Amino acid sequence: MEEKLDLARARTFLFVPASRPERIAKAVATGTDAVIVDLEDAVAPADKPGARQALLAWLDANPAQAVVVRINAAGTDWHEDDLLACRHAGVAGVMLPKADSAAQLRHARASSGKPVLAIIETAVGLDALREIAGAEGCARLVFGKLDLAVELDLVPDEADPEELVFLPWRAMLVLASQRAGLPAPVDGVFTVISDAQALQRYATRARRHGFGAQLLIHPCQVQAVAAAFTPSASEIQWARAVQQAAAAAGGGAAVVEGRMIDAPVIARAERVLAVAATFGL
Repeated sequence: MEEKLDLARARTFLFVPASRPERIAKAVATGTDAVIVDLEDAVAPADKPGARQALLAWLDANPAQAVVVRINAAGTDWHEDDLLACRHAGVAGVMLPKADSAAQLRHARASSGKPVLAIIETAVGLDALREIAGAEGCARLVFGKLDLAVELDLVPDEADPEELVFLPWRAMLVLASQRAGLPAPVDGVFTVISDAQALQRYATRARRHGFGAQLLIHPCQVQAVAAAFTPSASEIQWARAVQQAAAAAGGGAAVVEGRMIDAPVIARAERVLAVAATFGL
């Protein structure tokens, strides 16, 4: 079957509560790369079985669509039933919260038959990061900053788009992803819905720090975040100029926009053009 959702290339992951299936189509219509139907935090415990059935009914009625499903964590009463539900053909991937071990990843993959996006949001998960990233079935790492902040007693300041308090942990996910050959990790949510400029700064920072996507909580966030993780026209123009200058120099030194270019700069330009090509730019 042809893939309906490219998890490796996705830049925007928009959450929708499984208890509100009528919102799934609206989320798809935003143009987000992936819709995450949430069975975990967005659904009250008493409503979880009904929300799971509502999701399956929606998928049956919309066979052309594919979604990611955030299931409930390992060890909860709903975990195994969630994994079985994810065997549905309309589920493109499983998002596993509180991923703490490679064994949890392997079990989620085997039980659901789907690639797993591991949310790293505990100290145990950070400690096992290398093994989790390298586990069979791990498609991508996801930064669960809010739960991690509670566990590590971090005090984030959303007025600061750099969020310095999270930088060491973000760097760990970027490094683990690269070492395991995974796509760039997915950054956590930005909870200030009404500040578009702050969102743009936040997403731009994430891209500069090695992330390739972001979790979203509102449809209004899709466009700005997608743009932040896509090479701009000026970046593409620069990369082409570097490539042309390098070719003309025949391996010797060259200058572009007043700056000397060498092997790392050429490699960066090639990466920009490769990413742009995946989006048809």
